[in-house]
Amino acid sequence: MIIDQLKNSSLYYGMNEKFAAAFNYLKHVDLSNINPEKHEIDGSNMYALVQRYMTKPRENGFWEAHRRYIDIQYVLKGVELIGYANLDNLKAGEYDEAKDFLPLQGDGDFIIMRAGTFVIFMPQDAHMPCLTVTTPQTVEKIVLKVCITSK
Repeated sequence: MIIDQLKNSSLYYGMNEKFAAAFNYLKHVDLSNINPEKHEIDGSNMYALVQRYMTKPRENGFWEAHRRYIDIQYVLKGVELIGYANLDNLKAGEYDEAKDFLPLQGDGDFIIMRAGTFVIFMPQDAHMPCLTVTTPQTVEKIVLKVCITSK
């Protein structure tokens, strides 16, 4: 897992050949007028999920991980708590290949995500997003899905 500010994103271009395109998308798309929906960037190789939601209590959260996609989660507005744990420290449920979704159970660490912050979750990084820091609030976020495997 990596957490940083968008202004530092070029430091991570060498980690994956698609990261430069992903971060350039965040830097050049008109984020003030983007609709909450799926936006294709490179077909199923890379797309953006624009989300608006109310944060929820930690007890309503759940651990998840992905095998085919890296998540780059960028907070546009608001503040949320997000959990992180290495897969080795959690108990895995049944993987849903069609949704690229692995549910998990266990404990992890939590960080606060503020506007302008991104986090990169690799396949070994479980995460629990969308949580309330102190009181529920609306968060606007873009989740870039970067494919690391071919179908």
